[in-house]
Amino acid sequence: MHSNDDIEEAKLRDLLEKLRSEHREFDAQIAAIEEEASTNHIELNLMKRKKLHLKDEIIAIENKLLPDIIA
Repeated sequence: MHSNDDIEEAKLRDLLEKLRSEHREFDAQIAAIEEEASTNHIELNLMKRKKLHLKDEIIAIENKLLPDIIA
């Protein structure tokens, strides 16, 4: 039987993978928009902010899963 901690960790790992996937998708979309001659700078900035927000969420979850050990 799995403990609640194991279940919570599995949920966090699933969420982490989903966020990493979204982050990669934003990266590809941003690269494609930057290559366009008529780049929509507002859309580009919004996507970059969303990508940064995803990165912050990823780091927060990673910190929960792998807390720093101060020795």
